[in-house]
Amino acid sequence: MNLEACTATIRSKAGADSGLDATLKFDCGADGVIYIDGKSTPNTVSNADIDADCTITITLENLNALLEGDLQPATGFMMGKLKVKGDMSVAMRMQRAI
Repeated sequence: MNLEACTATIRSKAGADSGLDATLKFDCGADGVIYIDGKSTPNTVSNADIDADCTITITLENLNALLEGDLQPATGFMMGKLKVKGDMSVAMRMQRAI
């Protein structure tokens, strides 16, 4: 999946209320970003590169694996496939949104 497809997938999974109650950004480097605003009602998902409560740095390939269920968040973190910056509790709630 490209960034647009990943954005659409996250948008459909997050729905109107992801239960995230925070902002979360997936930073895929040169491929772009996906921003989830879990504070807004309804929740929104965009490609805006703005500050978030938690930023997860991940390659687009690993984000695809995460969305497809081939990579578990905890495993990805332990293996260094994703890095968390900011509020770790938001990262722990990430599975609610994706």
